[in-house]
Amino acid sequence: MHGEVAPLLPPRRPSREALEVVRSRARVPIWVPWPLPPGWFVTGFAEVGDDRSGALAVAVALSGPSPLGGPADLMIIAEEPGIGLGASFAGLPGPDPGYGFGVSAPNAKFEIDGHPVSMWAVGADATAAFAGEAFANWLWAVLWPDSAGILLLENFSLRDLREEDIDLPYGAFCPHLEA
Repeated sequence: MHGEVAPLLPPRRPSREALEVVRSRARVPIWVPWPLPPGWFVTGFAEVGDDRSGALAVAVALSGPSPLGGPADLMIIAEEPGIGLGASFAGLPGPDPGYGFGVSAPNAKFEIDGHPVSMWAVGADATAAFAGEAFANWLWAVLWPDSAGILLLENFSLRDLREEDIDLPYGAFCPHLEA
């Protein structure tokens, strides 16, 4: 019914070694906000793909303090259209943002290489989820709890870890990667 479905690989624990494995397989950007917000850490990685195709979708998990208090998690996902990793984390039924995406003013923006990337709210209950498009791939930002969505009011600049060697701080593994 859905055509070919690429496998979701087991999540990778946060480490430099895990990043190097993901970097060697990624066919899509490995986005990370840089600089990270104060007190935030990279807390794991997820990939969709196989040895033949490489990683058609990559998620970078981050964790830190919510602007409204308490802990928060952020997942930044890049994926080829039709894969569905971002939609799955956002709690959406299909593989893409769905009908009505991008028909209103954007709710948030990222910056990539000095250019703004518009993001629209698309999430389901318990998450704040935003989707946009960058370099012909879907770009997703999913936050838990939903109140942490206020974090995207800040102007984040995204960097592609395939192209930049950044000394990232790593923290405890994000449980949302196993959901």
